Amino acid sequence: MTSRPTTTPESILVVAPGWVGDLVMSQSLLATLRSRRPDARLEVLAPTWAGPLLDRMPEVDEAHLVPIDHGRLRPGVLLRAAARARRDGHTQAIVTRRSLKSALVPFLAGIPVRTGILGESRHLLINDVREVDGDSHPAAVVRLAVLGMEVGASPTIDEVPWPRLEASTDAGDRLVAAHGLEGDGPVVGLASGAAFGPAKRWPQENWERLCRALTAGGRRVWVFGGPGEVEEGERIAAAGGPGAVNLCGRTDLGAVVDLMARCDAVVSNDSGLMHVAAASGARVIALFGSTSPNNTPPLDQRAVVIWHDLECSPCYARECPLGHLRCLRGIEVDEVLGHIERRDANPAEDG
Repeated sequence: MTSRPTTTPESILVVAPGWVGDLVMSQSLLATLRSRRPDARLEVLAPTWAGPLLDRMPEVDEAHLVPIDHGRLRPGVLLRAAARARRDGHTQAIVTRRSLKSALVPFLAGIPVRTGILGESRHLLINDVREVDGDSHPAAVVRLAVLGMEVGASPTIDEVPWPRLEASTDAGDRLVAAHGLEGDGPVVGLASGAAFGPAKRWPQENWERLCRALTAGGRRVWVFGGPGEVEEGERIAAAGGPGAVNLCGRTDLGAVVDLMARCDAVVSNDSGLMHVAAASGARVIALFGSTSPNNTPPLDQRAVVIWHDLECSPCYARECPLGHLRCLRGIEVDEVLGHIERRDANPAEDG
């Protein structure tokens, strides 16, 4: 993280999102603030797991990491965070979430300007209200970035800065050695998980077939995911044989940035790791089913989105309400493989 004088007149506390993908996209807000208010000090209040990602965002002056979990109100944690924020004397807070809990710390800290979107009856907690919704601002990254702009701003998705996480070459070298990832041939990353629910996850058997086809074609495969995806990752890597390595649960998010930056391509569901991959500079092939790429596209000009746009999608459900999951089951392995091979054969398309 960069270092700026603590005597800066403006000090902004950004209450970060609680999902990986949203956290990555919130870098657009931070970059917007940095470009418009270059002398302001930018601090971020975020869940503990977010630390390695915030370390890769040069806009952040300081991160305050607290054990905040989804759906849990922990009064002691919130009160301590509020006390710290009060001591720091922030002039503004920007709350990126809609929840009541997320707005409590700036309110309790007495931060004079508290910017955010109304939600969960928090009228007293937010005093700089922004009218932002999916109709007026379809892309989530825009809905985040406008919180750092003037009231009424309505940029297009191409008019906001896209996330770019800083990968470490030295750390990447150490990770390659530590996990036995050395070898020849192009590397394809596979991010098969989706924390939101199974309606966002391409079927397991398809991931295994894709891995098998990739290693048979001379590519190496690195399977990315969290601790809850170790078993699925093992099955995918096993299908690919010696050319595939399961990294699920073995790396923090900073390490994922360093390794994805080395991949020739990353195939991912619409998930947090899709956004990490795009922001790390990897060439992304994104698989969409129950969600819409108009809302959360991979933010890289080279990215390929595969979405069949069925009459029942996007439904945004955690599980397919019709029981067939045709939106994702209809995406064939050969279709995904074709995009990887097409780009490998035409690297000029990455320019």
